Amino acid sequence: MAAPSLWRHCPGGQSEGCARVPYALLLPGGRGCVAPAQSSWPPARGSWRLVPDARESDSGWGPGGGGASMSWLFGINKGPKGEGAGPPLPLPPAQPGAEGGGDRVLGDRPAPKDKWSNFDPTGLERAAKAARELEQSRYAKDALNLAQMQEQTLQLEQQSKLKEYEAAVEQLRSEQIRAQAEERRKTLSEETRQHQARAQYQDKLARQRYEDQLKQQQLLNEENLRKQEESVQKQEAMRRATVEREMELRQKNEILRVEAEARARAKAERENADIIREQIHLKAAEHRQTVLESIRTAGTLFGEGFHAFLTDRKKVTATVVGLTLLAGGVYSAKNGTAAAARFIEARLWKPSLVRETSRITVLEALQHPFQVSRRLLSRPQDALEGVVLSPSLEARVRDIAIATRNTKKNRSLYRNVLMYGPPGTGKTLFAKKLAVHSGMDYAIMTGGDVAPMGREGVTAMHKLFDWANTSRRGLLLFVDEADAFLRKRATEKISEDLRATLNAFLYRTGQHSNKFMLVLASNQPEQFDWAINDRIDVMVHFDLPRLEERERLVRMYFDKYVLKPATEGKQRLKLAQFDYGRKCSEIARLTEGMSGREIAQLAVSWQATAYASEDGVLTEAMMDACVQDAVQQHQQKMCWLKSEGPGRGDEPSPS
Repeated sequence: MAAPSLWRHCPGGQSEGCARVPYALLLPGGRGCVAPAQSSWPPARGSWRLVPDARESDSGWGPGGGGASMSWLFGINKGPKGEGAGPPLPLPPAQPGAEGGGDRVLGDRPAPKDKWSNFDPTGLERAAKAARELEQSRYAKDALNLAQMQEQTLQLEQQSKLKEYEAAVEQLRSEQIRAQAEERRKTLSEETRQHQARAQYQDKLARQRYEDQLKQQQLLNEENLRKQEESVQKQEAMRRATVEREMELRQKNEILRVEAEARARAKAERENADIIREQIHLKAAEHRQTVLESIRTAGTLFGEGFHAFLTDRKKVTATVVGLTLLAGGVYSAKNGTAAAARFIEARLWKPSLVRETSRITVLEALQHPFQVSRRLLSRPQDALEGVVLSPSLEARVRDIAIATRNTKKNRSLYRNVLMYGPPGTGKTLFAKKLAVHSGMDYAIMTGGDVAPMGREGVTAMHKLFDWANTSRRGLLLFVDEADAFLRKRATEKISEDLRATLNAFLYRTGQHSNKFMLVLASNQPEQFDWAINDRIDVMVHFDLPRLEERERLVRMYFDKYVLKPATEGKQRLKLAQFDYGRKCSEIARLTEGMSGREIAQLAVSWQATAYASEDGVLTEAMMDACVQDAVQQHQQKMCWLKSEGPGRGDEPSPS
């Protein structure tokens, strides 16, 4: 018959007695067991005995107080009202010859106590009796089930405690890992900071060494340059001394030669003085005789002819009439030729002050017939085509363009316009577009060409306005850098020739005309003479482009100088793949303060950079490099203008 689940082999080390029996009933708490007297199964009635745990302490069963849980069975540690209370039992007698006997004393020291000295043997008897009664009782099975349930409950409690302990260990391990990670992160951060500081210090040392090397190289270059200059100066001094010595020797030789020739000539003249004197007398007498004979002959002939002419009345009349007609013809030819020359010059040739014009000359028609015919057949364009301005300025100049176009149709008088502002903001371009839009011819002159003409300036100015009055379509006269010669006559120090030229200009522009329109452009309008300001009807300020205008300019010039050459024709220019719109917006933000001309120059530099590369591909890095160079050049220009003081490139404020 097999043993029940509760009856099991006692584990090793649980008690000293259990090791000698195959099965035992484990007591609650695992502090002892009740085992049968024999090893057969099932055990016989009355054969149970209590086997105590050898590890129990003197105060009870086990260090955890297991004996207290079985106090009902063994009668140990009962209270004063317990049924099993009684006086402590006497200690068992010591074995003879055993170590640590209770009555044995070594010297004055008391004999050591045995661990069984306080053990109550009656408890074992009561436990055995209780086990027998429990076996004979009808509730033995229930007791065994209860003991099994208690054992399972204890096992579950132990497992839960073990799980809690494992969870606590895992949590502690995770906290340790987290702490180690945090410490490692701090260590890495500190190492990174140390590396950065070390790298910065090394970079600082490298820069300092580089600066020291540059200084040493500069000092060495200066020393070499000084030595070269000293050597050149020495060589120049030696060459100068040699040349001076040569000149001195040559001069001495020339003086000696002249003196020798003079002495030889004087000696020869002294020796041949009589012969020379005789030759001179003969030549003089012969010349005098010849002259006298010629005079007598001419007088005779002239007298006879004049007498014959005076005596013949018809010859005298014919001679007088012929001389009169000759004088009239010469005078008429001279004046007619001058008038014809002025007419041809005024209608066929452009004046010397005009740099560029849209009027067609005979020479230009003969040289470029197709271009001239295309220009004659072209239609008027929009005044703001290709011109990027702010919305307010664009509306104002559009009104000026419409008024100018309607002036010719209404046969009214043109109004004079002054455009002022920083250079490169589109003044000249708008003047050309305005002339083409209004159907007029345009002529461009610069104020810097007037002063060098001197006395010819007055004549050239009158020729210019005479030429302007001959235009059938009307002429837009654009004067760029007008403040160069239209300065104040009272305060500015100008020459008399320039003053006379300015007076001629004021005389020809004193009244409004239906033949020409005057457009002035200047960076410093406050320097104009008051009479010039009196002749201005409209003033327009061209300011530097803002962010929106710069973005439009960048896109327009990028399309003109980069996209079209890369997509049209057989150009060598190629374009890398990147976001063109984003790049144009970024460049517009970087080019703050730059004019439209500078942005156009930037686009031309992109094209030149692409052509200079080996494969002809324009990349985003190349564009960034060109933009950086352009921004640095602009900043350098601004520094130059600021260093020159007010009145040099500053934005003017009209009075």
